[in-house]
Amino acid sequence: MKKVKIYVTLRESVLDPQGSAVMGSLHKMDYAEVEDVRIGKYLELMISDDAHDVDALVNEMCQKLLTNTVVEDYRFEIEEAVSQ
Repeated sequence: MKKVKIYVTLRESVLDPQGSAVMGSLHKMDYAEVEDVRIGKYLELMISDDAHDVDALVNEMCQKLLTNTVVEDYRFEIEEAVSQ
């Protein structure tokens, strides 16, 4: 079994109003050191060992469903799942 960790973020050229709101709140709480906040998504998928090309499979899922490729970028990591 493979564990896939997917990180989705808004493209740098896209405004992030949620990130701006969080940064404003942090500044009001005296965390002036914070220079920028970008909000994103984190997903975990468990994929069976039967899958032949996990990279291609995950890319396809991200392109078709998991991300909005017009405004979001994604990256992922694949690791062997630990058996319990």
